[in-house]
Amino acid sequence: MTSENGSHSAAQGASLNRIHELSRAFQASRILLTAYELGIFSAVGEKQKTSAEVAVAIKADQRATDRLLNALCALELLAKSGDAYSNLPAAAKYLIEGKPDYLAGLMHTVHLWDSWSTLTEAVRRGGTVRSRSVFEEDERWLKAFIAAMHGRAVEEAPSVVAQIDLRGVFDVLDVGGGSGAFSMAFVRAKDDLRATVFDLPGVVPLTREYIEQAGLVERISIIPGDYARDELGSGFDLAFLSAIIHSNSYDQNQELVHKVSRCLKTGGRIVLSDFIMEDNRFEPITGALFALNMLTGTPRGDTYTESEIKRWMHQAGFVFNQRIDLGRGRSLMIGTVRQQRA
Repeated sequence: MTSENGSHSAAQGASLNRIHELSRAFQASRILLTAYELGIFSAVGEKQKTSAEVAVAIKADQRATDRLLNALCALELLAKSGDAYSNLPAAAKYLIEGKPDYLAGLMHTVHLWDSWSTLTEAVRRGGTVRSRSVFEEDERWLKAFIAAMHGRAVEEAPSVVAQIDLRGVFDVLDVGGGSGAFSMAFVRAKDDLRATVFDLPGVVPLTREYIEQAGLVERISIIPGDYARDELGSGFDLAFLSAIIHSNSYDQNQELVHKVSRCLKTGGRIVLSDFIMEDNRFEPITGALFALNMLTGTPRGDTYTESEIKRWMHQAGFVFNQRIDLGRGRSLMIGTVRQQRA
C-alpha cells in the first residue's frame, strides 16, 4: 500500500520483491539515457533501420548497438520486425531531435547520473564531492540544465501564475529566473505588468535567447547578478522564486529572504515555489529524493519544511499569507511585507 504521495506504508514496509526492483531500477534508466546520449532514436528516425545502419549513424560497435536496441524493444521504446527496428509512438514524439516535442532537457538527466553516482561519498562528507558546484559547470552542462528547467517551467508556469493574485502588481522580480519562462507567464497574464529576470552572468545570454524567441523583449528586463552576493534592486511589487531555495543552505535562504524584503515596496509580496516537506522529512517522496539530488550536486542544498520557510519570512519582516499546493510535493508559499517592518 502507498500513501497519496507515493510513500510506502511504514507498517507494511517494502517486500523482498520491492527491494530487488529498487536495486535494479538503475538498469532501465541507464539504457534510456545511453540511447538518448548516443542519439539512437534520432538515428532510427521515421523509418525502419537495422542495427548495422544505426551503429554506423552513431559511430558505435554493431553488436553492442544491436543488444542496446533489443533492450529498448524490451522497454517498449522501439519495435522490431525481422532485423529492423523502428521507434514506437512515444519515442517518435519525444526522443527524435528536431521534433516539436523533443525532450531536449533530458540531457540534464544524463548529467545527473554522474552526480548521483557520488551519493555514497556525499553522505560520508555531508555535501557534494564534486570539485565545483553544478551551477559552475561548463557551457554544455549549463545549456542542458536551462533547457531542462525551461521544458518543465514553460508547461506549468501559466497554471501556477493563474493562482497568484496580481491585482496591484505591475513590477515582478523573477529571482534565478533562468530561461524566463515564469516571467513570460506573468506578463502574458496581465497586460500592464513588467517582469525582470535576475540570474547569473553566465545564464543571462541564454535567458535573452528564450525571451527573444518568445517576442517579449519589450516587457521583460534582465539583470545579471549573484543573489548570494548582490542586492536585487528595488521597487518591485512581487518577487517570485521558483526552484531556488533547494539550492541553498538554511542560512543562505534566510539571508536571501531578507534581501527580497529589501527589494519590495511596503505591502509587496514574496512567492516561493518549491518542494515543501512535512516535519518528518520523508514526505512527500519527491522532496525526500530531491534532497539527495541537492546533496550530491551542491555544497549545502536541501529541501525545507513549511515551518522553516515561515520562520524565514517572519524574521525578514513578512506576514505569511497562504500556502497553495501545486501537486507532486510542490507548493507556493506567499508572504506580504509588513506595513511596519521589523
